[in-house]
Amino acid sequence: MTTKAALKVIAVIILLECAAGMLACQLGSANASEKDLADPQAATAPPADSGIIIENDSELPDTYPSAQYEVRFRAHGGVSLLHWRLEKGALPPGIKLEDNGLLHGQAQRLGEFQLTVSVTDGTNQLTKAFVIRVRSALTLNWKAPARVNGGRIEGSVEVSNTTPDEMDLTFIAMAIASNGRATAIGYQHFLLPRNTIAKELPFGENLPHGGYVVHVDAVGEVAPKNLIYRANMQTPSALQVTVGP
Repeated sequence: MTTKAALKVIAVIILLECAAGMLACQLGSANASEKDLADPQAATAPPADSGIIIENDSELPDTYPSAQYEVRFRAHGGVSLLHWRLEKGALPPGIKLEDNGLLHGQAQRLGEFQLTVSVTDGTNQLTKAFVIRVRSALTLNWKAPARVNGGRIEGSVEVSNTTPDEMDLTFIAMAIASNGRATAIGYQHFLLPRNTIAKELPFGENLPHGGYVVHVDAVGEVAPKNLIYRANMQTPSALQVTVGP
């Protein structure tokens, strides 16, 4: 065979090999296309997620003793009707959790309550920890503790309304003598706006010679909700008035 003929044979072999390679590539692409047609989401769609997500924040709204409380737990992602229950911890006495996720009632005791709630759709289940705080609706604190000033007992308190409701407030300070006689040394009656913190209420009066225990009381009424809140304090011991009759 001449050199020219040999070169022609080599060229034909090369062309045949290239053609075979192109055919294999085309067949591979065709097979991939057939798979994609059979399952168009197989290459791009993420796997289905049937998990449950609880939407409520871990800190539930605060409440107050005897106030009506209602919070609904919410979740999404389940495949059927959701069922809720308390897994561990404790709800405030007077408040209960329904199977449908409704948390409701009237708290009867102050405190911070830690609890874990679960939700299930029969197949999937999720738990989450929560906290409910039952706060004092009406509080009294000494601003200037009761003291003797000559022939007078005087001082001041701070009153707070931490609720979202306006209160009809009555405040009274009494000096109780050792013989049981009570003398009013302070009185106020006014509307205490909602979310009022540390409003000062002064009191004071001249008193006869003797020892007195000072009692301070506040009563706040929320008439539209038929709620009454009370707070009180007293001096730890008798205050001695040595000046005067």
